[in-house]
Amino acid sequence: MKPCEFVGLLFLARDITHSVHLNTRSFSKHVALDSFYNQIIPLVDTFVEAYQGRHGLIGDVCRTSVKKVSNVTEFLKDQLDEIESDRYNICDKTDTSLQNVIDEIVQLYLITLYKLKFLN
Repeated sequence: MKPCEFVGLLFLARDITHSVHLNTRSFSKHVALDSFYNQIIPLVDTFVEAYQGRHGLIGDVCRTSVKKVSNVTEFLKDQLDEIESDRYNICDKTDTSLQNVIDEIVQLYLITLYKLKFLN
């Protein structure tokens, strides 16, 4: 996955979680998703700015779309799996400053999944 695709994936996560947040009747889901979508964009900004400081501009963000998400927990888990399996294609594993930001993004996904699965 290219950095511009990674950013697009994270933007999609933000959009989906915000939409589900607005439509859920579960208070715990509402709060968990609020936390996710409010924290993901600052992490994306940190990643992009650090990446561009080292490698130059990433160019246009590769936006992806999804027709309908029936289960936000599965959606986030699938995205997390994709991020973890492709993280060394996004940027080299020796680039620890960028990998650290990816770690923080993974951490946010894991915390959100915990809240969605166990705090309902």
